Amino acid sequence: MSHDDRKQRFEVIYVAAYADILAYIRRRTDSHEDAADALAETFATAWRRLDDIPDGRDARLWLYGVARRVLANGRRAESRRSELVERLGRELAVWAERLEAGESLSGVRDAFARLSADDREILALAGWEGLGSDEIATVLGCSRANARLRLHRARKRLATHLDAVGIDLARIGLRAVAMTKGAM
Repeated sequence: MSHDDRKQRFEVIYVAAYADILAYIRRRTDSHEDAADALAETFATAWRRLDDIPDGRDARLWLYGVARRVLANGRRAESRRSELVERLGRELAVWAERLEAGESLSGVRDAFARLSADDREILALAGWEGLGSDEIATVLGCSRANARLRLHRARKRLATHLDAVGIDLARIGLRAVAMTKGAM
């Protein structure tokens, strides 16, 4: 199918189903922005998978299925974000309790800032994003072994900088220190 034929088929499907799919999505979202995002994702999927869309009235049903999955993915992502926010809040509270009066957040920030951009990024991926070695390797485009080695070395360099400002890494925990990236 030529590009013009694909474009024409998509336009026919879009015009025929737009109002129904938008209504479906709006009834299931809390804001116009969420509805717009879900609608855009639904029709972007339709464009990518145009050859999979059945002909006629079944195209609308197919789009309902896509919209349903887009909404479900959005709910799962929101749930994960909420859980992460709650978990990070608990961890930050525990970490803050462990800091002694002389161990200010600025000392942690200073130690973190002294690291190279690569060290800060890998520590942030591990601490703030909660990624494991396999996931970090994928993000950085390197082997798992290389990611583990880089993370280990970055942690050692951070520990050295923290020790230099008098902060006991073993007591406050590296994960909590890496979480401070969001505050920097």
